[in-house]
Amino acid sequence: MKHVEYLIVGAGVSGLSFANFVPRSANWLCLERQKEPGGYCRTVKQDGFVWDMSGHFFHFRHPRIEQYLVHRMNADEVATIRKSSSILYKGRRIEFPFQKNIHQLPLDEFLECLYDLYFRPHNMEVNTFLDMLYARLGQGIVEKFLRPYNEKLYACSLSSLDKEAMGRFFPHADIADIIRNMRFPDAASYNATFTYPRGGAIEYIRALLKDIDDVRIHYDESLESIDTSASIAYTSKQAIRYEHVVSSMPWNRLLEVCHVPHDSSLYTYNKVLVFNLGFDKKGQETDHWIYIPEPHFCFYRVGFYDNIFATERMSLYVEIGLKADVFVDVSVWLPRVLHDLQVAGITQDHQLLSYHWAVLDPAYVHINNHSQHDFWEKRAILEQQGVYSIGRYGGWTYCSIEDNIVEASQLAHRLSGLKSDVFVGEPVASQ
Repeated sequence: MKHVEYLIVGAGVSGLSFANFVPRSANWLCLERQKEPGGYCRTVKQDGFVWDMSGHFFHFRHPRIEQYLVHRMNADEVATIRKSSSILYKGRRIEFPFQKNIHQLPLDEFLECLYDLYFRPHNMEVNTFLDMLYARLGQGIVEKFLRPYNEKLYACSLSSLDKEAMGRFFPHADIADIIRNMRFPDAASYNATFTYPRGGAIEYIRALLKDIDDVRIHYDESLESIDTSASIAYTSKQAIRYEHVVSSMPWNRLLEVCHVPHDSSLYTYNKVLVFNLGFDKKGQETDHWIYIPEPHFCFYRVGFYDNIFATERMSLYVEIGLKADVFVDVSVWLPRVLHDLQVAGITQDHQLLSYHWAVLDPAYVHINNHSQHDFWEKRAILEQQGVYSIGRYGGWTYCSIEDNIVEASQLAHRLSGLKSDVFVGEPVASQ
């Protein structure tokens, strides 16, 4: 029976980052159920178009992480872009975030939002995401954009989500911010700029693969079961004895694999149907992506790959939030998407030249108090048994791709016993 120090589950950003930051002498093996690496950061090249599984743009807060990745890529092929995004609201363009740009609304709606903001309920009990929105921003802003948009995205009622469901990623603004922005526009946010390679998000995966032994990654091999008492993992092809398991598979699936009794109803999520569409000519040239709150449009966001590198043909990703149990029939959805793009004015007399579709399942997890309490309780139990769950879905959370790199780096340092100020991000292998 094969024996490894670290059994890594998933050759996406989290798993490959962990492999990068353990010492070179470490004995590790990575399982990847797909036939290629990347997870949701895979890239499709088709008919001259370059598409990802969805819009995966890297927003760096730690310069050393960005340097670590770009150093392993062709730097001339990587662009740092100042984000331009907007909201399509009743046929007009409102800059994002909505709450800081209500002065761009028609006068009567602007006054409604401003009035509701000033007289918002100050003493209401805040338990849910929807409560938080009303308490911070008032009814007008919430009902015109924040509620319809996020309910399209999450495919659930916002009252079922925790008040901190989006954490630092929610663009908070107080009344002073909003009024100041009317005179002195400020587009600052956690993702005011993003980095994107000409070859698509897969280039980041290739950067993480650059200095590791690809033979250690077993593609087309899935983890089926773990006997935590015997420290043996059973895959679709073999049994492996391990010292530590580092898993980025969805948390609810890991609980099943480890035979941990749990209430599956606690861990709800949506899935997202993504269409990548290539057209014969350019469309709008202002935004990199737009948000669409109105419920009569089937999609909640549309992104423009062609506006990143100023290519000559419109190249879109279109995202549709669906409940987890909805059956996806592409033959039904594609005509509707094309119709709605035209009604929204995103396409006009454009001809569709090529398309690709993917379903992200899971896509956005539904964070609430009950799921978080259960997660931390069971995570502690599994870690005592040598099983560590990382990443966006392994952590059952909302986070950035950079957060996954930091988390993997920190765990690699902790398990290998190295003392470091970790990212920080200095790879252990270089020490």
